[in-house]
Parts: sequence; C-alpha cells; structure tokens
Amino acid sequence: MLKGIDPLLGPELLATLRAMGHADEIAIVDANFPAAANARRLIRAEGVSATRMVQAILSVLPLEQFEPVAAFRMAVDGAPDELPAVIGEFEALLRGAGYGGPIAALGRFDYYERTRAAYAIVSTGERRYWGNLILKKGAIPPEGSGG
Repeated sequence: MLKGIDPLLGPELLATLRAMGHADEIAIVDANFPAAANARRLIRAEGVSATRMVQAILSVLPLEQFEPVAAFRMAVDGAPDELPAVIGEFEALLRGAGYGGPIAALGRFDYYERTRAAYAIVSTGERRYWGNLILKKGAIPPEGSGG
C-alpha cells in the first residue's frame, strides 16, 4: 500500500501506467470482452467494475489534451447512438478528471482493432454490456511552463 495511491492500482498496473508514453492507449474492458485474445499486455482485475477501475486509473493518468478525443467506447451493435448507463458513469468520471472532450463511439470490430494496438488491456469483472473504455495518455508539462 502507498499513501495517496488508490489501492486498486497494484504494482503491475502502476508500472504499466508509468511506462506508457504520450498518446499510448489503455483499454479497460468488461468481463465478456475477449481480452486475452487481443492484449499485448493483459492485467486482470476480475473483482472490480470497469467504472471503479476507470476512477482509479484517472487518479494518476493524464489524458491527451492535444487531440480532440482521448476516450473511446464500444458502440452498441445495431444502435450506435444508444448510451448505456455505464457510459454515462464513464462520462461523469471523465468530467470529474477534467476531460471536456467526447467519448467517441467505435463499432465493435473497430474497437477490437484499437484494443489490439493498445499498450495494455485491463480486464475487469464488469458484468454490464458495453462496459468498455479506451483512454489515451496525455503529457505532463515541464515545471514552470504554465501549461
């Protein structure tokens, strides 16, 4: 345990988040997502919801600010404009972390493709359908830069 660090951020996940570079992406996926088949690096967190994991990750991960979109979700098959409740919860967490951009919708197979390119996948125990989110890491400006 560390002071000031969310206990969900274990050693493997903290090391992964720290090793990611600017514009690298991490996918937080639900229990039904084929994570092992798609991950370059897989971190398992079966005992936690995707929303709780996103909350923990956002406590330390800066989000991309130089591009208009830093968050991506899987669109509902056959109803791409539908926003499941879990997406509303993701939006609230992102707003709370200072992100003002959209959560871009990707079709299921485009989402799978993007996760295959992600730096890592965190596989959660989220049981709600469509509980998947990709976050793009931002940069922390140098001290004294005013940015």
